[in-house]
Amino acid sequence: MPTDAHPSEAAVPPPPPVGLRESKKQETRQLISDVATGLFLAQGFDRTTIAEIAAAARVAKKTVTNYFPRKEDLALDHQDVFVASLAATVNGRQPGEPALSALRRAFADAVADADPVAGFSGPAFARMVADSPTLSARLRDLHDLREAALADALADATGAPRGDVTPRTAAALLGAVHRTLFQRIQELTLTGQDNARISATVTAEADSAFGLLEPSLATYAAA
Repeated sequence: MPTDAHPSEAAVPPPPPVGLRESKKQETRQLISDVATGLFLAQGFDRTTIAEIAAAARVAKKTVTNYFPRKEDLALDHQDVFVASLAATVNGRQPGEPALSALRRAFADAVADADPVAGFSGPAFARMVADSPTLSARLRDLHDLREAALADALADATGAPRGDVTPRTAAALLGAVHRTLFQRIQELTLTGQDNARISATVTAEADSAFGLLEPSLATYAAA
């Protein structure tokens, strides 16, 4: 234990260990996801069947669909984190920090970390998504869902009713910047650029893109 730990921190008990049953479920889910990703990359998303995934993972077809109700869920397995990401940033912003500043900072951190949620997926995965109309459509849906979650978070942050036009408009503007930058990362990935070069390019472009919103949103939804 660090010698400078605060007494109240030292008194917090560790989280309970994951039960054997839950641990097994997580392992099975991860196995199915990994096997599916390998097959998708090897032969394409649209040409791969659930039956093939089940056979390769040595589980029943129903087991696959129990863990992943839709085939797209097998490929886009970060989707829950993706949808919640912008709202979570707003909810966790620092005291006095406006939403734009928090989102801008979080995006810069994500780019520095080459976070898959920001769009860093690697060329093979980016190509798989680009070549699949089904995955491309689902990705657009996820962007829409993320924007809607952000609108709710902004409404709560400003005391506006959910569905009010102001937080919805702010979310649309902020969501458009994130969507554009995500697509930009994917485009650069498909040209064969490595993450370091992509990060350098997108960092500069993000400054310009977020800067366009400063006149209208610089102080909006300050914590």
